[in-house]
Amino acid sequence: MEMNIFFTIVFMVVIGAVIGGVTNSLAIKMLFRPYEPIYIKGWRVPFTPGLIPKRRDELAKQMGIMVVNHLLTPESIQKKFLNDSFQKEMTKLFQTELEQLLSREETLQQVLDTIGVKNGREKLEGQMEDLLEKKYHQLMDKYRDEPIRKLLSDELLDKVDTKIPVVASYILQKGTDYFSSVEGELRIDRMIDDFVKNRSGVLGNMMQMFLGNVNLTEKVQKEIIKFLSSESTKDLITTLLTKEWEKVLDWKAEKVEEQFGREQLISTIKQYAMKLIKAERIFNSPISKLSQPFKEGIIQDVTPRVVQLISNGLSDRIGVIMERLRLADVVREQVETFSVERIEEMVLLITSRELKMITYLGALLGGMIGLFQAIMVLLTR
Repeated sequence: MEMNIFFTIVFMVVIGAVIGGVTNSLAIKMLFRPYEPIYIKGWRVPFTPGLIPKRRDELAKQMGIMVVNHLLTPESIQKKFLNDSFQKEMTKLFQTELEQLLSREETLQQVLDTIGVKNGREKLEGQMEDLLEKKYHQLMDKYRDEPIRKLLSDELLDKVDTKIPVVASYILQKGTDYFSSVEGELRIDRMIDDFVKNRSGVLGNMMQMFLGNVNLTEKVQKEIIKFLSSESTKDLITTLLTKEWEKVLDWKAEKVEEQFGREQLISTIKQYAMKLIKAERIFNSPISKLSQPFKEGIIQDVTPRVVQLISNGLSDRIGVIMERLRLADVVREQVETFSVERIEEMVLLITSRELKMITYLGALLGGMIGLFQAIMVLLTR
């Protein structure tokens, strides 16, 4: 009798556990299976397809909303951009990439050709010339009636003033060198001969009689050199140059253009600018050579600041960027393209352990219900 009671209890517990486990397992599978609706003579079998295949469009829409509202929120991304460790990682990444870029042996022109920019030097020079010409017209229209003095900085005016004595010394030195040379001596000799020959009549004859065989060229040469080497002459030339420079400073900008011609001025400015820029040498030099003087400063000092500026800029505009990206629509479209098999695989990959526990829990509850039923049956006999 006791053996029958024991087998009855065990039997009902096992049956209850099997029913509970199988029921939960079937319910879990019905979330995904079947993938397509099943029809029998035009009649769709209930609960086909499974819950997730049937609601896939709504699931995709809700996942998009969930990602934007709860996962990839502007606040969370902004916090990530402003995180110190993130900025340090990005700085290190930028520095590594920049180090490789600035160490390349290709010329700037070769790099531009690689990325599809042809005739980079010609384009740069053309743009610079257009910019200079445009800037010239703007400045000339603005300062046409202004004296040159007002257009130049005080520092530049002071610098020119200090250079005028130097220019005077240079001119006198060049004059001394010329008249001390053989060419200068010949020039003096010809000038004296022309002077004597042009003095016809009594004055000419008297000069030739008094001079006779005296080497007048040598005497004149010494006097000229003495004159050019004199401090008083230097002061005189400096004074003359200063006066002329003061006159030029009082010129209006319009007069400068009239004196030299607009096209000539523009052409001169362009030529001088191109010489300063040296675009051909820049484009034909290796990047490693061009970057050598400031490579270390860019990598160590500039890069962290640039990364910080980019991070701050993106964090301030992340809301607008996410709105323009329409992340909810992106997620929805991606989920809609997933096959039901892939969705099932993703869910099971993440929740397989939990789903198994639900199956076991169903078996446990079924067993407990079976035990309770067995006890109730025995008590009611």
